[in-house]
Amino acid sequence: MNNSTNFTATEGRLDVQAIETRYALRVAARLTEQTHSLPHDVIERLRFARERARERARQVALRSAASVTGSAGGTLTLGGAGGETGWWWRVASLAPVLALVAGLVLIQQQNDSEQTRLAADIDAALLADDLPPAAYTDAGFAEFLRQAHD
Repeated sequence: MNNSTNFTATEGRLDVQAIETRYALRVAARLTEQTHSLPHDVIERLRFARERARERARQVALRSAASVTGSAGGTLTLGGAGGETGWWWRVASLAPVLALVAGLVLIQQQNDSEQTRLAADIDAALLADDLPPAAYTDAGFAEFLRQAHD
């Protein structure tokens, strides 16, 4: 199997970054070698530009780190700064849970009453029928009912 086609996208990005870093280091080395032949004022302007670029890079890094820290700070709270707002948010966050529990209790009660009503209907039909209840437990009676319907 070919090793060049057997890599993930992350490995590919790392390879590209490594190549770019090596290229940048080579360019910087070549520029450093050639600084000896430049006039003094050009060398000073390059030094000043290099310092400004480093300062800008630091500022960008600080701003991006501050924005990540700042945006992550408020994501774990429901809002409000405590006090009366704090208890209101707690009650509001518990309301769906309470509604869910109340709904489940009502569904269980409805299910129990439905089963009780069905059992009562079956008992009433058995007691009102001409056959004794023991006939329904007889295996031969179930066969008789099947033949009667055919």
